[in-house]
Amino acid sequence: MPTLLPFRQYDEHDVVNLFAFSGTLPVTKGTLVKPQGSGWRTDEAGDIQLLGPVGASFANTVSERYGTRPRVVTAGTGDSPIGMLLYDVREQDENGLLLKFSPRKAAEMQCVRSGQTVPMATRGIFLVSGEFNGGAIAGDPLFPSGAGLWTSSTTGQNNGSNEHCNSKVGKLLGAPNSKGHALVLLNIC
Repeated sequence: MPTLLPFRQYDEHDVVNLFAFSGTLPVTKGTLVKPQGSGWRTDEAGDIQLLGPVGASFANTVSERYGTRPRVVTAGTGDSPIGMLLYDVREQDENGLLLKFSPRKAAEMQCVRSGQTVPMATRGIFLVSGEFNGGAIAGDPLFPSGAGLWTSSTTGQNNGSNEHCNSKVGKLLGAPNSKGHALVLLNIC
């Protein structure tokens, strides 16, 4: 499972804040994602949707929870990702307590809940902990390898001659260490 480590160098202009995550939770920051369905569209019936009650339902009360309509899912092998998650997406904290009752705790943990907009980076330099191919070296191109993971293997990737059609998401700035940590240059077209 990929995750971001504390070293990050990116510009806020290279962060997309238009999508919520759709898929199995929890999902960790550092996961590569692609749009679900038709992605973000201007002809939708609004950019938010009702997600249901926040907690228990009581007669003559309304406590609806709103969420973001456009969604992203984890990128698979050969997909063209649109970004890398900068926050975890989860419903519970490390003790199993629901984050919907503690938004401050969610902010401290740098995570969002399902239905909330999740920030995604499209460019930058990041220290990533994840699964890389054995023998990966500095300068190797990086691609999605299923379940939002990174790989330097070109097997099954879309390596078309058109730069805007391939699945390359960046390159290694150094070989992964014994713990699987590597400095990556993320550059999604």
